[in-house]
Amino acid sequence: MRSGRAHRPRRREARMTPRPVRITQPLARAVAEEVAKLNGVCIRPIALKRLDTRNGKQEIIDVPCGAALESKCPPCAKRNRQLRMAQCREGWHLAEEPVTSETTEEQRWLVEFRADMQAQRDAAAQADQDTADLDTILDGLDEEIRTAGMRGSVLGRTAPKRTRSTKRRQDAPDLPKRRMVKTTLGRTFEAPDGNVYRPSLFVTLTLPSYGKIRNGAPGDPDAYDYRRAARDALHFSKLVDRFVQNLRRVAGYDVQYFATVEPQKRLAPHLHMAIRGTLPRAEIKQIAAATYHQVWWPQADEVRFDADHLPVWEDGYLDPSTGEYLPTWDEALDDLGDEPMHVIRFGDQVDVKGVLSGTPDADQCIRYLSKYLTKSLGEDFAGRQDHVDRFVAALRYEPCSPICPNWLRYGVQPKNARQGMLPGHCRSKAHKPDHLGYAGRRVLVSRKWSNKTLADHKMDRRTWALEALGQQDEPTEPHRYIWRPVKPGDPDLAPLGLRLLRSIARRQQQRAELSATEGEAA
Repeated sequence: MRSGRAHRPRRREARMTPRPVRITQPLARAVAEEVAKLNGVCIRPIALKRLDTRNGKQEIIDVPCGAALESKCPPCAKRNRQLRMAQCREGWHLAEEPVTSETTEEQRWLVEFRADMQAQRDAAAQADQDTADLDTILDGLDEEIRTAGMRGSVLGRTAPKRTRSTKRRQDAPDLPKRRMVKTTLGRTFEAPDGNVYRPSLFVTLTLPSYGKIRNGAPGDPDAYDYRRAARDALHFSKLVDRFVQNLRRVAGYDVQYFATVEPQKRLAPHLHMAIRGTLPRAEIKQIAAATYHQVWWPQADEVRFDADHLPVWEDGYLDPSTGEYLPTWDEALDDLGDEPMHVIRFGDQVDVKGVLSGTPDADQCIRYLSKYLTKSLGEDFAGRQDHVDRFVAALRYEPCSPICPNWLRYGVQPKNARQGMLPGHCRSKAHKPDHLGYAGRRVLVSRKWSNKTLADHKMDRRTWALEALGQQDEPTEPHRYIWRPVKPGDPDLAPLGLRLLRSIARRQQQRAELSATEGEAA
């Protein structure tokens, strides 16, 4: 009895002691991802193995994924959005003419490679080694650099280019034309008090109506022109190019722009454009009304092959009923009539707003330009799923490019046809619900906008952070490190949750150092 009484308090004490909670790896990873989002750390880092050729040391470095969509990685999407906002702000009201390089990316790469070869040649000469082979390589690189700019224009052309009439359509208004001035800057205006203003424009362009819309969806889906809406979305990027050409022709100078494409509630893409310089609002609306794009493709209105009756492959696609080969893409273009397959134009709604540098309106327009950059074109379908399904169904069989398999449905072999093509199974992102027919770039920036590339803007942010921390950016040797992707199952690769925690710790340390430096400066 005594022994039993002696053990009772111990059992009660054991019951009162809380059991240790075991945190599983998925739970730790989920918590680490949430904390990483709060600290601006990439939640989908790419692990790369870096080899230092100087000392042979290997280490795994986590590189941010760089995703532009918030659904994939919110921290990276936020950084990309802030980067685009800085790019827009620096170039919108530029007061000095930008200095741009006329060299191509291929030429720059060849020059850098030649510099490396020259360094090897000089080292071999100092060591009294034979340099004949290196001299031959250098001579070949010099010739490559001279001819790099000519590729695609002369050397790459093997057949005469097919041309179409450039005469304007009779149903399109004429455009005025000013004498071109070699500048990218807009006009300045001096006020009576002596202040000089350099205004710019914020323009919004939309596509025409395809039927009555109520709460973002057609009131009568059967009367809504889904085919025209799908074709306009597929060729919207070409219409934007025509608008820029006409804008520069009327303005009389090399107009620079920063534009973003986003969908309306009715799913049609529309354009927001920040334009450097100013023009009368009436002229902007006149330019939009006179802008059009003609699609000179074979007709795609009559369905010839569908369901089980499809063309058969035999060194080319042929009609299963007659056994005759379908017209090739070049043959179909040669037989085009006088009318294009499709003509796309802007709608009547054109919004033009004047903006001054450094004003609240400018900041608001920049935020609006980048508002939807972190979202895909196909997000927020609430209450419009039937409209989305109809629109995607119309896109499924519309040809998106000369190589689209959908041309087989209309009796034409696609360009570079190959075995296995099926109508309605094109892999282009234009047919996917996330893109709604628009397969172009979401951000359109002219070449002379901010006098900087996106990489230059990233370096500006890096330089600012190093200066704020009182550090210097040490120059690195271009070929010192060798980067390789980490293979799955690598024993040196830590779990993702642990890697995120390490990145969070580094970010908090950097922020603490930055706060301390700012406090000392204050």
